[in-house]
Parts: sequence; structure tokens; C-alpha cells
Amino acid sequence: MGSWRNQTIGTDFILLGLFFHIQVPKLLFTFIFLVFLMALAGNVVMMMLIWLDARLHTPMYFLLSQLSFMDLLYTSTFVPKIAVDFLSGRNTISFINCGIQLFLFTALVGAECLLLVVMAYDRYVAICHPLRYTILMRPAVYGLMVIGTWLGSLLNGLVHAIYILNLPYCASREIHHFFCENVALLKLACADTSHYENGLFFSGVVFLLIPISVIMVSYGKILSTVLVLGSNSGVKKALATCSSHMIVVCLFFGTAIMKYVLPKAYHTAEQDEVLSVFYTLLTPMLNPLIYSLRNKDVANALKKVLGR
Repeated sequence: MGSWRNQTIGTDFILLGLFFHIQVPKLLFTFIFLVFLMALAGNVVMMMLIWLDARLHTPMYFLLSQLSFMDLLYTSTFVPKIAVDFLSGRNTISFINCGIQLFLFTALVGAECLLLVVMAYDRYVAICHPLRYTILMRPAVYGLMVIGTWLGSLLNGLVHAIYILNLPYCASREIHHFFCENVALLKLACADTSHYENGLFFSGVVFLLIPISVIMVSYGKILSTVLVLGSNSGVKKALATCSSHMIVVCLFFGTAIMKYVLPKAYHTAEQDEVLSVFYTLLTPMLNPLIYSLRNKDVANALKKVLGR
């Protein structure tokens, strides 16, 4: 592994990556690549089913297709680069490519956070205001919600990328991560980054703490509504509808909050890498499995396609 460190890189960065301290890097690489293939296949299949089956042309499944699209972009942003570096024995990334990776990562994290809020609102309206659902979640409304989600997250990603790339960097170009992530890059900067760190915390509040709070309030109202109805079948149906979404929310927000909101004293660089694996690799793989295995409509659509 010493050859990974002893490279002449000019202005390039060195990604120490997931394999730097691992005794069996081939085993870890095989696992990551299998996860990537499963995430790729699962999300592509999910998008195709939603597109092909007319019964899935509803706001909930449109939002689900957006989630699959985001997850597809996630894994495609990181894993191909990891594979090329591992197989070629090189682990460098150019300044421009590093900026692109940073921008895509920040934008996609923000987009998924906001989209999960929209999905929670969709379930809230469907269960708490079913008679007004077709009005409150008409195509123009949820279309604007999705557009706002993308625009807000892209702007956030652009601001972070521009600031980080304009920092002066020290002689060391070794990024203790498997991709160009803003917190890891800050450690290489030869400047006072306290103002940016405050901005990063504010961004975490806007894209993590506020969304998770809104989601929890939405599901609290859903639970109170079905309990007031007093129907066991209604409670079971509501829980079945929302439980998949809550699993995704806990997996995604839990790991992201641990990394970006908790003080740095509570997590190390190695722990940050493990947390990043969760929401950049494992969650995109698990999302289609969670929704397909726990959703009768998706399962029926898959049976219909396979039966052709």
C-alpha cells in the first residue's frame, strides 16, 4: 500500500480511500462493487416499473422514482472512481474533478433530504386529508415541489463547492476519505475555516434537522389521525404505508446527522468514512429493496413485467 502514498501528483489530490488501513482490500472492494451493482439494478428496476405500470402513475410513486434517480446518481458518483483507483493502483483526483465530486455529493445529499420531506407531506395529505388529496397533490403542486428540491440543493452544492475550491491548500494533498468531501478537504486548508464551519453547521440545520423535524411532525399527525378513527385495519394500513418511508428516513438522516451535526470530538476520520459508506452506498442499495419488499403495488408491477 506504500505505493499509494508515494506518488508525484502536482496539484492533484490523493484519496487515501477505504483500503488504506484495510488488511484485505480485495475483499472490501468486492463487497463495495457488489453493493454498487445491487443499488444500480434495484434503482433502475424501480424507475422502470414506475414508468411502465400505469397503476403506479401517482404522486407517491413519482416521488419514489425521484428517490431512485438520486440514489442512482449517488452510487455512480463515487463507486466507478473507487473501482478505477483500486484496479489501476492510482488514487489521485484532479482539482477540477474533485470540485465536481464535491458539488455532486453536496447537492445530492441536500436533494434527498428535501425529497424525503415532500414524501412525508404526501403521506400526511393522503391519510389525514384524503378527500383533498387530488387537489393538494395535483401534478402542478408536486412538480413544483420536486423542482424546488432540485434547485435548492443544486444552489447549496454550488455555494459549498465554490468556497471549498477557493481555499488555499497546504503542501499535503492527502484526503483521508474515499471521495472529495468538504469536511475532509477542510483539514488540508491553510486558512481559518471557522466561518465556513459555522456555515456548514447552518446548512446541516436547514437540510437535516429541520427536515427530520418536519417529517416527525407529519408522522405524528398521521398516527394521531388513525388512532382517533379507532380502526385497527386503518392503523395497520397507515403503518404499512408509512413504515417503509420511516426506515429510509432513519437510515439516511441518522448517519448524516451523526457526521455533520454532532461536534467533531464525537467522531474520527475513520468513523466518518464508515458513516459515509452508509448513506452513499448502503442506503441507495437498501431503498429499492425496502420499498419493493414492503409494497404490494410495486411487487404486483414486478410480477406483471416478469410474466410478460
